[in-house]
Amino acid sequence: MEYAPRAARRPAAPAAAAPAQPPGHDERVRGAHPHAEPGAEPAPGRAEGLPRPRRLPERHTVRDQVLHALRGALVTGELRPGSVYSAPALAERFGVSATPVREAMQLLAREGAVEALPNKGFRVAERSSRDLAELAEVRALLEVPVVLRLARTLPASRWEQLRPLAEATVAAAALGDRVAYAEADRAFHRALLELSGNRQLVAVADELHRRAQWPVTENHAHARPGGSAPVRGVSARLIADATQHAVLLEALVAGDLAAAESLVREHFSGA
Repeated sequence: MEYAPRAARRPAAPAAAAPAQPPGHDERVRGAHPHAEPGAEPAPGRAEGLPRPRRLPERHTVRDQVLHALRGALVTGELRPGSVYSAPALAERFGVSATPVREAMQLLAREGAVEALPNKGFRVAERSSRDLAELAEVRALLEVPVVLRLARTLPASRWEQLRPLAEATVAAAALGDRVAYAEADRAFHRALLELSGNRQLVAVADELHRRAQWPVTENHAHARPGGSAPVRGVSARLIADATQHAVLLEALVAGDLAAAESLVREHFSGA
């Protein structure tokens, strides 16, 4: 019987193949750590030769980061109503490819924040004072009855749980940070409505609330890039709005239904 040479009988070690990377693998919104998930601490150094930790595809993570940044720019007026922006130009600004930017803008188009223009880009929607007044009216029709019903049934301890969220709106307003305030404001209202247990109501009200935070067209000229150092009138309105959250909670904790009804209706009439 013939034997194959020893070298031929020994199985060769398979060559290590580099894992396929998904599109946009290394893309991050400029300023983020290149190898960290959003909000995560930087990974410690690895010994040479150890396998790289498994990571999920990041294309949608990049899209979500871009979406968050674009929403902030809408709130501050940095993305000016009526102006047209191309995905490649925004991608260069964020330091990513055009794909996640385009996906984020398409989501904003579904929300009504922008309009897609074939072969041009996306035009930021223009909002009038009437648009915002109508949104406030619809929100009041949804939220006021729910809050009043809950005020008659929930104990003070349940309302106390919302106090940190109300304090967060006051803190953001005091700093004049419109982006932080928009997020804190929605978080407070969302948590309040979640006490009803109606998930559909929470989702619809939150979407209306987001739309109500976009500035009206006639005021966008007063917005400052980046949302820093807003004009005094805007800061004063934020503080007044945030203070109503705290006062409303006090009335709900005390079980003062008449005061709670007056405050919640006033809150929406001035939204």
